[in-house]
Amino acid sequence: MSLKNAYREKMEAQLDEQRARLDLLKAKAKRAVAEGKILAYEELADADQKLDALKAKLNKIGDAGGDAWQEMKSGVEKAWDELSASCKKAAQKFKDEH
Repeated sequence: MSLKNAYREKMEAQLDEQRARLDLLKAKAKRAVAEGKILAYEELADADQKLDALKAKLNKIGDAGGDAWQEMKSGVEKAWDELSASCKKAAQKFKDEH
């Protein structure tokens, strides 16, 4: 074997090592994206539950008579704030993903 061939084999082996490292980094990146999607979908599910809770509170206000709806107003406003925050978090997770 000549020195030239040995050098070429060494460089090919180093290229193979770098290819393996690059493939590992690509796999880690794919996993990170998938994990980000999972978190975003979990945030969407949370926002969806809060939306349903808010709808239920609004229905109760519609059925409430007299001053009872005034007492429920703060609960509805709190539910609205929670829903808005949850939607913003979900949107941010999808935005961060891209």
